[in-house]
Amino acid sequence: GVYSFDGNDLKIMLCGALERLWQSKDNINALNVFPVPDGDTGTNMYHTLSTAVEEALATETDHIGLVADAAAKGALVGAKGNSGVILSQVLRGFANSLRLKERATAEDLAEAFEDGTNMAYNAVMHPVEGTILTVVRRTAEEAAAQRSRDLLRMIVAVFKKAMAALQETPEQLPPLKDAGVVDAGGQGFVVILEGCISALKAASQAASPTTLSNLAEIKKRVSELVAK
Repeated sequence: GVYSFDGNDLKIMLCGALERLWQSKDNINALNVFPVPDGDTGTNMYHTLSTAVEEALATETDHIGLVADAAAKGALVGAKGNSGVILSQVLRGFANSLRLKERATAEDLAEAFEDGTNMAYNAVMHPVEGTILTVVRRTAEEAAAQRSRDLLRMIVAVFKKAMAALQETPEQLPPLKDAGVVDAGGQGFVVILEGCISALKAASQAASPTTLSNLAEIKKRVSELVAK
């Protein structure tokens, strides 16, 4: 199993998340009915994450705390819309939690999710359940409840919990139920987790561990995505 992540692993996950968010952003925009039906949640989250990924990739380090910090700073600068601001706060909580870590264990990640959740809730004047906030909080609770130290196992469990929390959002928020949709920001968060997992799977199936040429390839892909 995998028992710790470093900054390179985080870069790979962030890139996977950005790619998946690019593919899904139109779907996420179409779900956007709350708090304002302006159809831009996917675009806003994509914009926010793209500046985060750019900053993370610009770091010449595999220290996870430094990479997370760069991502959080990028997200704060790029944050657009409610969902983008909340996402930037989740990343900020992660960065605060991982600041001094070179590598992160399952326990470290569970704490990072908890810090991310607290930051996100504190950033919103009147937190509403049935939104991305709920999905992030339930994800953090699942991370804390995990007994496995294997990070891949943990992330898959966390993703499944996020999916389940997302499916419950219409029951928590009448405007969603009326429109027959799940929460757009929550969907964005689920897509981000899904992208992290698919990138990790692809990296672990590659013959060699992440080489610098592989990272160069990723940087090229990201600059193409950011330009879109």
